[in-house]
Amino acid sequence: MATEVKVPALGESVTEASVGQWLKQPGDPVAVDEPIVSLETDKVAVDVPSPVAGTMGAQLVKAGDTVNVGAALAIIEAGTAGAKAPAAAAAPAPAKAEAAAPAPVRAEADEEGGAVTLSPAVRRLVLEHGLDPSKIRGTGRDGRLTKDDVVAAIADGTAVALQAAAPVSSAPAAVPTARRQERVKMTRLRQTVAKRLKTAQETAAILTTFNDVDMSAVMEARNKYKDLFEKKHGVRLGFMGFFTKAVCMALKDVPAVNAQIEGDEIVYNDFADISVAVSAPNGLVVPVIRDADKMTVAEIERAIGDFGKRAKDGTLTMEDMKGGTFTISNGGVFGSLMSTPIINPPQSGVLGLHRIEDKAVVRGGEIVIRPMMYLALSYDHRLIDGRDAVTFLVAVKNAIEDPTRLLIDL
Repeated sequence: MATEVKVPALGESVTEASVGQWLKQPGDPVAVDEPIVSLETDKVAVDVPSPVAGTMGAQLVKAGDTVNVGAALAIIEAGTAGAKAPAAAAAPAPAKAEAAAPAPVRAEADEEGGAVTLSPAVRRLVLEHGLDPSKIRGTGRDGRLTKDDVVAAIADGTAVALQAAAPVSSAPAAVPTARRQERVKMTRLRQTVAKRLKTAQETAAILTTFNDVDMSAVMEARNKYKDLFEKKHGVRLGFMGFFTKAVCMALKDVPAVNAQIEGDEIVYNDFADISVAVSAPNGLVVPVIRDADKMTVAEIERAIGDFGKRAKDGTLTMEDMKGGTFTISNGGVFGSLMSTPIINPPQSGVLGLHRIEDKAVVRGGEIVIRPMMYLALSYDHRLIDGRDAVTFLVAVKNAIEDPTRLLIDL
């Protein structure tokens, strides 16, 4: 008996998705609830599980197709899978051997010995660096290789170059001289991000103000208490907990930064739902820490850690990304020194964090070395005046340079 696998409900107001990649091929054995295909919506990637155990049958749509909720995706045949037909067994050997070209990029082998399809971003990265993806450990869902895995392998020197096949004749292989191009269709997530950012630029009057912050006090507190903190709360103490608390305090002092424009009205929020940008295999996503102003540093760090793990596993939901009154984006983890972040509509402000660098600064009339970070606040000038923007940013700076303020709400 055959069973159809259909597009599941994708969340409120989401009616369609794009087929990302097939995780199972015809003939593969499939267990109950095992993902067989990945769908991409405007905000998240969703793995569609098989409702029954059996054998993967026909794929009714192709990667890149747009499908509606309820549409049929594939057929699962009853019973266990037979042996896969060997693809190359029936092909006769060529009469004349030609000089072999460099071996093509191979995907890592799964437990069944089949090939796992690489995402376009991962495939492009391994091609650019000439790497063997089967030699890189995948940390994505079901061991899939992510872009972060490849970047990390390159950074720590564990990436292995792809070996070229040995030539079968003594004639030297021709060296390709033509330049290559690869066309990859934009994912639905990337298309949505592009539209939203362009809309923000065209709609809002975006202005950015900068300041620098001395990280000495926060770094000292973190180094002093990080072991006790992790032992008690089961989560590492990072800088985002401090910055999120500082932002929540500053939003109370300058409520316009936490507000938004709707038509000809200004909506002021008496709560702080903080959107935090985290890295996912298909790009940055922005889940929301709800009521962050009522949370402790430990609760904030735990929420961010959970978002990061689920982003890598591809298990974030539409509800995780819904809403948000203010955004914090930490480009410093990628090495950014300074940037002008774009606001996330309908929000009116976004705080950009950057890398920490030792710099010469003047303290008490003397030149000293301090760990400094640039802060960037981009805001909608239609709603937020320059004075309010600077006041907000200075409040964040003061709280980070003197963390005691976070305890006494000053």
